[in-house]
Amino acid sequence: MESVTKAPIIGKRVVVRCDFNVPIKEGNIQDDTRIKSSLQTLNYLLDKKANLTLLSHLGRPKGKEKPLSLKPVSKRLEELLGEAVQLLDKLDSTLLKGKITLLENLRFWQGEEENSEDFAKQLSTMGEIYVNEAFSVCHRPDASIVGAPKFLPSFAGLNLMREIEELHKLLKYPQRPFIAIIGGAKIETKLSVIENLARVADQVLVGGKLMFEVDEHHLPKNVIVAIDNIETKDIGPKSVEKFQSYINRASTIVWNGPMGVFEDDKYINGTREVAMSMVKSGSYTIVGGGDTISALNKLGLIEEIKFISTGGGAMLEFLAGKKLPGLKALGFYD
Repeated sequence: MESVTKAPIIGKRVVVRCDFNVPIKEGNIQDDTRIKSSLQTLNYLLDKKANLTLLSHLGRPKGKEKPLSLKPVSKRLEELLGEAVQLLDKLDSTLLKGKITLLENLRFWQGEEENSEDFAKQLSTMGEIYVNEAFSVCHRPDASIVGAPKFLPSFAGLNLMREIEELHKLLKYPQRPFIAIIGGAKIETKLSVIENLARVADQVLVGGKLMFEVDEHHLPKNVIVAIDNIETKDIGPKSVEKFQSYINRASTIVWNGPMGVFEDDKYINGTREVAMSMVKSGSYTIVGGGDTISALNKLGLIEEIKFISTGGGAMLEFLAGKKLPGLKALGFYD
């Protein structure tokens, strides 16, 4: 896997797979963290006089749904990059205009999630080089992730490279004590992560809805499950105190998944206390997953975290030791 810094990009048109799957309410972007994570690569390419064709999905549309258009994203990109952004709803390279084109929501085309070879070929006609700057969707075998790289010289974006370096370092050479905190729901995706992290972390702390879904008796001994709750919507004060006793002496902490239904202020305390303890601990902190990032933004603590991973599912699968299709397409496992 080669970095975009090795790509011969001067004067070329570059297809960049980004992740602009951001929360939008009534046409307004609620959290632009994922958009901002791509800026380093996009500015690097623009500085090298490249023209850009940007790709992303948004939500789970059934056909072309206007509320899931990337129009608000194109406007935000114009503000952040200081350049005009063409929003294009046709897969036709003859219609590309200006320095930056954003193709409409990839999931408006059936071929994206089907990983259609024809659709991947069409995407590849929108540029001469491919760059993946969307670690957060590298666990999905979609056309824009695994299909398009077959037809173009392919490289990893700057943020994707750093994501891999940080998570690889976390699994191989963590500073100890190393604490992992796993919350939220989806036991089917998180059980293997808990088990794999238990092999490398000193403790794995489990909260959120998972506390009711895991079978403590079948987990490794260093997995610590929350012991009380607030109306099943948040971890309770005894759990907070127990978790803090581990967090306070940690040197490395990775966190994915809130401790409760943080959107409701009545159930935000567990998430708040865990977040504040992490910040105060002075340890090296890594956080990933859309809900966790949203919670930290709500609490005004996002800037206090040392590294923010854009990946939710992708981060979890990487930490579980699984091979991600998007990384495989870039030659990471070769």
